[in-house]
Amino acid sequence: MPAPQLPGRARTTGRRVLVTGLGTFWGGRIAQALEADPTVDVIIGLDTTEPTVELERTEYVRVDANYSILAKIVRAARVDTIIHTFLVVDPTQMSKRAMHETNVIGTMNLFAAASAPDSTVRNVIVKSATAVYGCTPEDPTWFTEDTPPSRPLRRPIERSLDQVEGYVRDFAEDNPHVVVSLLRFSNVIGTEIETPLTRALELPIVPSMFGFDPRFQFVHEDDVVSSILYVLDNDLSGVYNVAGDGLLPWTEVASLCGKVTFPLPPYLPEALLWPAKQFAGVKLPEEYLNLLRFGRGVDNRKLKQAGFTYDYTSAQAVKAFIEAVRLRRTIGTGPPAYSYERDVEQFFRHSPAVVRDVPAYDRRKR
Repeated sequence: MPAPQLPGRARTTGRRVLVTGLGTFWGGRIAQALEADPTVDVIIGLDTTEPTVELERTEYVRVDANYSILAKIVRAARVDTIIHTFLVVDPTQMSKRAMHETNVIGTMNLFAAASAPDSTVRNVIVKSATAVYGCTPEDPTWFTEDTPPSRPLRRPIERSLDQVEGYVRDFAEDNPHVVVSLLRFSNVIGTEIETPLTRALELPIVPSMFGFDPRFQFVHEDDVVSSILYVLDNDLSGVYNVAGDGLLPWTEVASLCGKVTFPLPPYLPEALLWPAKQFAGVKLPEEYLNLLRFGRGVDNRKLKQAGFTYDYTSAQAVKAFIEAVRLRRTIGTGPPAYSYERDVEQFFRHSPAVVRDVPAYDRRKR
C-alpha cells in the first residue's frame, strides 16, 4: 500500500516541535532525527537532566518532572507539535512514586497545555508500550489495538500507562482539531539501548522460568524512531502497535545470542523472589518475570496498512543487538560519551566562526 500524501509538506512555515524527555535515550534520538528534517523550524526539548547526545538546533529547557511550566513554553514558542517520549516503562529506572509523578502528572500537564484556549498545538504523539496489555496466562497470541487486558492491571507500570492512555483518549475526543497518535512499542532491542531484557541477554547464562518457554516479540530501536517520524509526517491519528514480525521462544532468543538458559523457580512468595530479581547482578522486576512466564505478542498490521515498513523482524532485531554486543567487546565503546555544556553548545549554535553544513534530509519511511 503506497504511503499517504504528506500534509506537512504543504505548510507555509515549518513545524515547531516540543520533545519531552530530551535527556532520555528516546528524546535525544528523536530530536536528532528532527534536526535532519528541513521542514522542522524549531525544536525544543524538555527534561530534568541534560541531553546525552550531541544536538545542533534543539533548544534544551530544564524543567521539573511533572512539566509544570510546559503551558508557558507552548504558548511562548507557538508550539504546534508535541512528541511525548518521556513515559517510564522500565520499573528499575525510578521509584513507584517518581514514576507516577512522571507518567501520570506529567502527562496531565502536557494535555492541559495542549488544550488551553489559545493553544497552537495541532499534533500530539505519545510513546507508550505494549506493557499496557498486561501479561497473564489467559492472554491471546496477538493483542490488537482494541483488545482489552485479560485481567485487571496490577503492576504499577501497567496501571500508570493505562491512566496515561485514558488521558490520551479524553484529549483526542475533546480536541478533534488535533491529530493525536498513541504508539505502543513492544520490547525494544538494538545496538545501543539498554533494558532489563538486554542486560539479561548479555549474561553468560540467560535467566528463564522453570517449566516456561514464552514467546517474545521485539522492535528494533531504529524502527521506533522511524515509526514516530512516519506518524508525524503523515498526520496519522489513532492507536498503533509497533513491533517486528514474528514471535520467538525465549530459548530461541537466548540461542540467537549464543547463550543457554538457567531456569529459576516460577512461583515463589515476593520475599523469596528477591534472589531471582537480582540474578547475577541484573534486576528483573516483577513485570519482566511475568514476561519470562507468559510472553506477549501484538498484531502490528494496522501501522503497516497505513504504509509503514519495518526494517527489522523480531529475529533480525535480536541478531543486530548481539552483533553490536560482540563488536563492543572486541573494539570497545568508541569515542567518549557526549557531555552537555551550555556555553559550548551556544558557541556551536551561534558563533560566526563555525562553518555550518546543511544536513541532507534522508527520510526512509515515507
